[in-house]
Amino acid sequence: MPFVTVGQENTATIEIYYEDHGSGRPIVLIHGYPLDGDSWEKQQRVLLEAGFRVITYDRRGFGRSGRPTVGYDYDTFAADLHALLEHLGLPEVVLCGFSMGTGEVTRYLGTYASGRVSKAVLLGAIPPFLLKTDDNPEGVDGSVFEGIKQAVIADRPAYFKAFLDDFYNTDTYAGTRISDQAWTNSLNVALGASPFAAYACVDTWLTDFRADLPKFDIPTLLVHGDADRILPYDNTAKRLPGLIADLTFVTVEGGPHNVAWTHPEVVNPALLDFLAK
Repeated sequence: MPFVTVGQENTATIEIYYEDHGSGRPIVLIHGYPLDGDSWEKQQRVLLEAGFRVITYDRRGFGRSGRPTVGYDYDTFAADLHALLEHLGLPEVVLCGFSMGTGEVTRYLGTYASGRVSKAVLLGAIPPFLLKTDDNPEGVDGSVFEGIKQAVIADRPAYFKAFLDDFYNTDTYAGTRISDQAWTNSLNVALGASPFAAYACVDTWLTDFRADLPKFDIPTLLVHGDADRILPYDNTAKRLPGLIADLTFVTVEGGPHNVAWTHPEVVNPALLDFLAK
């Protein structure tokens, strides 16, 4: 299996697992918490059929990547992405992130600029800044995230059950846009992630991306469900117009957090149309 080494923890190397398929213009798909690169299956197929080279990878701590207890911050996540792009020598790449993956895209552009990046895609965006502070009153109160961390500590499987119910809005879409089997698969993937990573990643959601956003100097697509219960629309996506210069914004009406799975008939055409321009 293909891996790229991105660091060291004591006697063990930290390796990122990736898959590289197809040919043509490259697009890197960066998954959300608590899933892995396989979660892009509804987009990978159509992108390959459209002639793209599609690269997916598993964030450290998730999927088949290494499970260290270090490096759970967006500077390191962006460095992991940079190492992958360098390893593959990808030119004119499209960076497409979902949920936590939108943080990698944003911090990568803020740190490494867009020299090798042609376009950016943000699905279920975490920027600009999720934490409520005096200078960020549109954010979410910090007690919410402390509660999440305590829930992960107390009973991680039970927390993931509740999280995934809100991830897909199962009270609305169970049996229609999300099958019991697909939901169970997501739970199995989540439980297979590093327990340490499941806890440590919560603090990364509070990263302030406001200084990174002005460095977006490439066309960017934003797709977000207006019924998102994980990264609420008003606290995240609704604030991005005006902060990203060249932004195409698609709101998925009634869309939950993982619109890539529940609403591919909206997401996939929007993605292909944006890439074709």
